[in-house]
Amino acid sequence: MRSKMEALLIERERERERIFAHRYEDIISIENLLQSWQEFLRDKKKRADIAEFSTNFSDHIFKLHNDLKNKTYRHGGYQAFKISDPKQRDIHKASVRDRLVHHALYRMLYPHFDRKFIHDSYSCRNNKGTHAAMNRFRNFSRKVSKNHMKTCWILKCDIRKFFANIDHEILKNILAKNIADNDVLNLLGNIIGSFETSGKPLCGLPLGNLTSQLLVNIYMNEFDHFVKRELKEKYYIRYADDFVFLSDDKNHLENLIPKISAFLEWKLKLELHPKKLFIKTLASGIDFLGWIHFSNHRTLRSSTKRKMIRTLQGNPSDATKDSYRGMISHGNTWKLKKISGLAE
Repeated sequence: MRSKMEALLIERERERERIFAHRYEDIISIENLLQSWQEFLRDKKKRADIAEFSTNFSDHIFKLHNDLKNKTYRHGGYQAFKISDPKQRDIHKASVRDRLVHHALYRMLYPHFDRKFIHDSYSCRNNKGTHAAMNRFRNFSRKVSKNHMKTCWILKCDIRKFFANIDHEILKNILAKNIADNDVLNLLGNIIGSFETSGKPLCGLPLGNLTSQLLVNIYMNEFDHFVKRELKEKYYIRYADDFVFLSDDKNHLENLIPKISAFLEWKLKLELHPKKLFIKTLASGIDFLGWIHFSNHRTLRSSTKRKMIRTLQGNPSDATKDSYRGMISHGNTWKLKKISGLAE
């Protein structure tokens, strides 16, 4: 049996792992700001706002550092624009100065919180992503179906207006459970409060912020652990607000729906999207992460195919062609390669 001293040391180690170790001074240090700037610059040097900030760079950095040190820093507004990805999305872009603060926070916070995330959360994480999630889905489907000897049922869920409905107070309370330094919490609160969903105060995170990617994962990590610890679901995968459960028992999945819906509504003030919730067999084809998954293969979603072919018909660059080749290499796309002219 463990001695009381050993138990105490283990408990202290767990507490250290639970609480974010870095101080506010570490985040706002000149060293961290400079390292964050180098990471931020990648593939952005030619952009006008970056070039403008780079002029008198030292003055900008020291002014930002002093504002953060003196607690006079206030996050600015956003430039709004739309993209099609493939559906239309509203993007909100912060100033270079504010985005640098996001990077400074992110590079300190991410390693700490990433250790807390479950293995099968795949969005905006190092060594994860859509392809890893799709491969995990294929692996799970084989296990559940006993190598396609049994029917594999999938419960597919999506959250209605995910980023727009992140509750600021709930998010800040989750952060406060994990971060002891009030100055770090105040800086995060400054960023969180810099954006609100139109017509819905104290709600919403902007698509486009680096910190938003981490914060939504921290928010949904509460749900992930509910699924794993309380529901004890083994075959569960989440990518942002898109998640699936796999089982050989359709009734089991039907019984999950009210439980996950109640947790999301009462604990996180989120709502399942009724038009994007369904239970289907794998053999009938499951639309997940831009691909239609079947028992023995997967094909690209029709809307993605159409967009790709339109782009390729417009004489795109070699880099764009290589990007599409890489994307479609993850599925059964021999015919698509011939139609699109990507066959080598």
